[in-house]
Amino acid sequence: MSAVKVTDRLTVASQPDADAIAALATDYAALINLRPDGEEAAQPGNAAERAAATAAGLDYAFVPVTGATVTEADIRAFQQAMNQADGPVYAHCKGGTRAITLYVLGEVLDGRMRREEIETFGKERGFDLAGAVRWLARQDACKPAVKGFYDARTGSIQYVVSDPATRRCAIIDPVYDFDEKSGATRTANADALLAYIEREGLSVEWILDTHPHADHFSAAHYLKGKIGAPTAIGAHVTGVQKLWKAIYNWPELQTDGSQWDRLFNHGDTFRVGTLEGRILFSPGHTLASITYVIGDAAFVHDTIFMPDSGTARADFPGGSAQTLWASIQRILALPDDTRLFTGHDYQPHGRSARWESTVGEQKQKNPHIAGIDEAAFVKLRETRDKTLPMPKLILHALQVNIRGGRLPEPETNGKRYLKFPLDALEGSAW
Repeated sequence: MSAVKVTDRLTVASQPDADAIAALATDYAALINLRPDGEEAAQPGNAAERAAATAAGLDYAFVPVTGATVTEADIRAFQQAMNQADGPVYAHCKGGTRAITLYVLGEVLDGRMRREEIETFGKERGFDLAGAVRWLARQDACKPAVKGFYDARTGSIQYVVSDPATRRCAIIDPVYDFDEKSGATRTANADALLAYIEREGLSVEWILDTHPHADHFSAAHYLKGKIGAPTAIGAHVTGVQKLWKAIYNWPELQTDGSQWDRLFNHGDTFRVGTLEGRILFSPGHTLASITYVIGDAAFVHDTIFMPDSGTARADFPGGSAQTLWASIQRILALPDDTRLFTGHDYQPHGRSARWESTVGEQKQKNPHIAGIDEAAFVKLRETRDKTLPMPKLILHALQVNIRGGRLPEPETNGKRYLKFPLDALEGSAW
């Protein structure tokens, strides 16, 4: 087990065994594991490392990455694990290169290191960091620039998508905070988007939702009131409105989609600065789901999750596993290097949150996609969906989101009230 002290705060190393992990507590406060499970037969794996670290009194973080799939989310997760540690950190991969790569990329992104210093910094510590330089070059070539904001309460990711040439941007799937236990609402997530947009000097052209969400409130209406940008969603939202109008017994609900400024159909185009966006109709998870393709990035909402998490459920009212399969194939027909940005991540096996993959990666690694046909997918999806309870916020969220993120109107006492239909949905988990 080789170890290299990078800074007083960070040591990077190759794979430690269980005995070595136990001994680390003498000099370190935290262990960060960067190796995906199954990388090689001899590695202990995430569960064993977590148990050994806990037994030794070490903080533990699992940030699984490969050299080809590093994203900004991984860099930030690595930084967060370091910042939360109450003392020196021991980070390992197979040989240490990935660990020091994440460190230097974070330093460059935050302006504490210049790009031209990277390779010398690595050589002085015995590492070839040419991969870090290439990663930065690839990021420079990406259009649009994409910033994800992860909401741990709901597992949702909001996006600000910008054109570097014009500093114009779009907001995708913004979250309006809601606590179902107390009934409290707030705008911390949406305000974080606005703060980032102001800090970066961006101008908002669109506020976009991919579908009416079942697990969080949309902040589209709130943001429109703040910045005046037009809102948009898929044109088939009218079908969702009609479906839920009946479920809620809501005769006064308008079901023409007039709560948004624009309704997109398959093949429609729009612009974010100099970049063209286009619409892929992507139903299956809901009747109205769409994918936004902007430059080399596609925002696939709940249709496809990260490769270790499979695909979206298809048992909501109006959902269909067969239709979902067809939508997935339409997305996978994009070029293999297309960046895919998912709408949720639930951190399987306790790993850090991730939300960016590629079409090629999904084809190779997603067990709901790789090597199976439509019949196998439908069987897998329908079997799994039967085991899933309804999202805890579905009845809260839909009555807000089918109105473009508008909360119920205040009643005579000035309070707002949500309406719950009893026994309207299947999928109870007793």
